[in-house]
Amino acid sequence: MPGFELFGDIEREQVNDVLESGVLMRYGFDGMRNGHWKAKELENEIQNIFQVNHAQLVSSGTAAISVALASAGVGAGDEVIMPTFTFVASFEAVMMLGAIPVLVEIDDTLALNPESVLQAITDKTKAVMVVQMCGGMGEMDVLKDICIEHNLILIEDACQAIGATYKNSALGSIGDLGCFSFDFVKTITCGEGGAVITNNKDYYLHADHYSDHGHDHIGNDRGAECHPFLGYNFRISELHAAVGLAQIKRLPEIINIQKKNYTVIREALSKVPEITFRRTPEGGEENYSFLSFFLPDIESSLKVSQALKACGIDGCFQYYNNNWHYLRNWDHLKDFKSLYPISKEVKSGLKYLKSKSYPKSDYYIGRNISCLIKLSWTEEEVIKRASKMVEIIKSSL
Repeated sequence: MPGFELFGDIEREQVNDVLESGVLMRYGFDGMRNGHWKAKELENEIQNIFQVNHAQLVSSGTAAISVALASAGVGAGDEVIMPTFTFVASFEAVMMLGAIPVLVEIDDTLALNPESVLQAITDKTKAVMVVQMCGGMGEMDVLKDICIEHNLILIEDACQAIGATYKNSALGSIGDLGCFSFDFVKTITCGEGGAVITNNKDYYLHADHYSDHGHDHIGNDRGAECHPFLGYNFRISELHAAVGLAQIKRLPEIINIQKKNYTVIREALSKVPEITFRRTPEGGEENYSFLSFFLPDIESSLKVSQALKACGIDGCFQYYNNNWHYLRNWDHLKDFKSLYPISKEVKSGLKYLKSKSYPKSDYYIGRNISCLIKLSWTEEEVIKRASKMVEIIKSSL
């Protein structure tokens, strides 16, 4: 991770196709394209690889979440249950629709705690969004059963977990809608981009129209198309799709490299008795983009994190005091710091953040360190890194 570490001739060839045609927009200009439809090709590849009926490319992973929610009818005043450990984009995408993010506890999978999800369901709950952070997953069967029982939409934010599987199904394909991100630091990258996948034809058509100002994409004259409902501009460009088309063909190669490097480091760290690892539910296989482990307490985790950084071991994240991935420092959300007025419904719905505590999340995030796995490491570098990490952790403890 990330895919840009493997940029090469395949990506250049795909981008040059677009530049030579001169058509950078994914829609229209049929006569100028010389048969090049990179976004359509990438959508077909996504459908085939992840075994889903429909894929809709959009401009980012954040856009993918908003489009997915809107496509399923989530909007003003609806509550969306999501985890305390995520990237800020997850709650931003919910709030953009006027919906209310309801943050609940995580467990040792670093994903939604099913018991906390059950406790958070109200008559306003419309969807549950499982966020598959650092390449892993939550209890997908349990979460899916909860959503079925309570007639809720299950959204998978698989932006950090593309290529991971659960019981032989790709993450993103298990819920009602799945979301991917292809930004610059993701496992495969377009530079900027994202995708919504689903097996529900209505949700797909909604995503297709909504992400392009409401265009119904019927016929060959874009100016004559109808707009059955309101939409916005979340389109991907042909240039971004071209990079993604090259990258997605390399996904098996990327996952294999990550798994190899991950395994070397995990085997080394497993010899440190104080370390336990993030739990992967039975039947699950992460995408190996991060190695996440726990230390006995928050003090030792913070100490080890600082020691790793001081000794030049980069890419090891301790999220307890992180500004972007854990709710403790989301003061801009808690204090409603916005450039424009936030609706009364959302303000009222988020009041709980002022007083609510999350002891289970603090327990797991406080003890956790997640280390990214690079594709560019040589075998010698990985072995040396693993050995140095063990040495630093042991001396810190």
